[in-house]
Amino acid sequence: MTNGICQAYIINNYVNNISLMKIIELKKIKKFYFGYEDISRVLGVSADSAKVTASRYTKQGILLRIKKNMYLLRDTWNAAVREDKLLLANIGQIPSYISLSTALDYYEITTQIHRDFFESVAIKRTKEIHINGSVFRYFKIAANLYDEFRKEKGIFIATPEKALLDAFYLMSYGRYSLDLSSLDARKLDPNEIERLSRNYPIKTKNLLKKNGYLSKT
Repeated sequence: MTNGICQAYIINNYVNNISLMKIIELKKIKKFYFGYEDISRVLGVSADSAKVTASRYTKQGILLRIKKNMYLLRDTWNAAVREDKLLLANIGQIPSYISLSTALDYYEITTQIHRDFFESVAIKRTKEIHINGSVFRYFKIAANLYDEFRKEKGIFIATPEKALLDAFYLMSYGRYSLDLSSLDARKLDPNEIERLSRNYPIKTKNLLKKNGYLSKT
């Protein structure tokens, strides 16, 4: 019985050492996120073995899954700054761009801050991705409204006025809620709001007028 316990300890210790070695190898991947090909390359295993490794390490909490064939190390996530997570939001659904409250917070236009929520708009579908307590939300908008965003620090993000109009568009259809009292309208360009609003539905324009963001004439 004692020999059995010793053997089990030796086997478990060996397995743990092997796992630790693999984790050290994974840290050699010089990417913020990676896929099966990267795992296969650094561990010197087949593509199928890389998939098994990714699945097992995700269950163990060593890796975090963003979506199919896209992972990052938990240690990398723990060290990530907000810009890193905004970049992940872009990647979680392609194409998409940061908008709504997240963009308004980025530009310091709202005091309505959601530290663990990242909001984007997309043209494919509405969905959520959960990563280690953080939620990445994607709201579908009409394809003709998928514009007026820019690339800033490698991140695709709506302009301030576009973020506001995206929010009003979704609110006009009962699909979103924005604390209007938290907004600093002085930081928004009314002429830009007027220009952008021309492409939006009447019900969105009416909501903008009701709340003083468009003239009623």
